[in-house]
Amino acid sequence: MPLNKNAMTRYALIDRLLANRHKAYSIQDITDRINLELGELGYCPVSKRCIEKDINYLEYDSPFDAELEEYWVDATDKNDRVYRKRCLRYVDPTFSIFKPKLTYNEKLVLSTSLEMLGSMEGIESFEWINDMCESFKIETPRRIIHFSKNLISDYDLFGRLFSAIRLNQVLNLIYHPYSKSEGESVAVTPFLLKEYNNRWFLIAGACDTGKILTFALDRIEDFSENHTYKRVDIPDNLDDRYDDIIGVTYFEDTPLLEITFWVSDNSKGFVMSKPLHGSQTQIRGETEL
Repeated sequence: MPLNKNAMTRYALIDRLLANRHKAYSIQDITDRINLELGELGYCPVSKRCIEKDINYLEYDSPFDAELEEYWVDATDKNDRVYRKRCLRYVDPTFSIFKPKLTYNEKLVLSTSLEMLGSMEGIESFEWINDMCESFKIETPRRIIHFSKNLISDYDLFGRLFSAIRLNQVLNLIYHPYSKSEGESVAVTPFLLKEYNNRWFLIAGACDTGKILTFALDRIEDFSENHTYKRVDIPDNLDDRYDDIIGVTYFEDTPLLEITFWVSDNSKGFVMSKPLHGSQTQIRGETEL
């Protein structure tokens, strides 16, 4: 297939879409997306037939050895009628025409990482871990790391929130504080799932005020995606804000305090090995921290 002035640009864009495991793309979807990005780059739009030829070239005639598969997903047309949409993607989600296949050492590192993530097995939204192992043709190793699962009271809720954060969704939470007789609805942008003191919390931004809110997962009754509000931008200092507190609830405009406390000889070894806070130092005693 002869190369024209924007052929390699199209191949690069198609390559990225075919490797995307978070969204299903049909030929028409790929064509629309390619034309949008070609327009931003100053190129003329191309036809669906041109994209079909590009994909056929990458799969059969190019030196890239691309292996594609088709699959079907439920979709709705402009009249909200449900139909089955034929989509395409790379068989190997790590494949790219711009990089070589995984080496043995890379597969070993990936296998170990997936084994650690496998501690979340049983959560519906984490089933992609097994799919990745199959796609990479990676044997499931013997588990050598074990995480306690007792901290999560609702695996399905945890997995759904994980996916919502990863997909940059805006949510309507039904949250039931201890002080209320029933749950309340609040629109938020979820930022972070954080564990503290054997309990999980959702850190999110309120869509109406932009304030950072903390929700205990065991008090969230349910949630759904909100299509009305815009996303709240994640603060640049989201991780740093927890360096100054003990716990997960950060009170805005609260001054920092310097706290001095005494520990008995029987307990000092434990407190030294497991500080109450990262800023903890010893000011008296035989050993200076």
